[in-house]
Amino acid sequence: MRLVNRRPRGGSSLALGALPLLALLAFYLFASAARHAENPADKVLPTPGMMVSAMSNLLTQPDPLSGRLIFWADTAASLQRLGLGLGISAVAALLIGLALGVLPLLRSSFGPTVTTIAVVPPIALLPVLFIVFGLGEAAKVALIVIGVAPFMVRDLAIHVAAIPIEQMIKAQTLGASSWQLTLRLALPQAMPRLLASLRLSLGPAWVYLISAEAIASDIGLGYRIFLVRRYLSMDIILPYVAWVSLLAIACDLALLWLSRRAFAWAHEGGR
Repeated sequence: MRLVNRRPRGGSSLALGALPLLALLAFYLFASAARHAENPADKVLPTPGMMVSAMSNLLTQPDPLSGRLIFWADTAASLQRLGLGLGISAVAALLIGLALGVLPLLRSSFGPTVTTIAVVPPIALLPVLFIVFGLGEAAKVALIVIGVAPFMVRDLAIHVAAIPIEQMIKAQTLGASSWQLTLRLALPQAMPRLLASLRLSLGPAWVYLISAEAIASDIGLGYRIFLVRRYLSMDIILPYVAWVSLLAIACDLALLWLSRRAFAWAHEGGR
């Protein structure tokens, strides 16, 4: 059998996916042990015990000034900003993307504008956002929206515009108006694509969030990572980075579950 036709079955796909991660973990443990054998005070590759010890205070002991558990407060603040940014982006993508995809005149008029905005590096706009919105939450959320919404709008508009013309003609033959075409034909086919765009936008959204929190914030996962870097606290930085990765994976899996649950017809085999 050719390799292109071989597919993992059952739990073998999970095992295949876990092997590279386990290999990376084993390599890190080996490298950490080797460095600490030469220098017990090494901070670059902390041992698991050092990371557990450093994180225990952040996880279980309230901050003397705020009274909050720092790790969980950072997580809640970052997730709130991320959720607001992605939520606003999703609504904007659905409204604007649908309109651009369904209406050719609107697509011709505003499509180039959306494309132009999409190619502007969002990080370059961060100083402008801080000047306009201040150093509060609005600037951080706005960076996420500016970073991912144009991409989602373009993706959704292209997907809707690619709906087979036969479907549009048949619906109009049955008397469908432009509004009915949008709600009854385009919208159902756009929703699975919207969730797929959200999944693809998770990575960039986390990058913009961490960048904004690192520059101007007093709480958040990105703020904490860049705060402790001056002390070379890799025993805190690495667990925080791993936690961000786990949160991103959890969000991705949740969106995938929602898409398969709500729009099973859009997935291979109805799964």
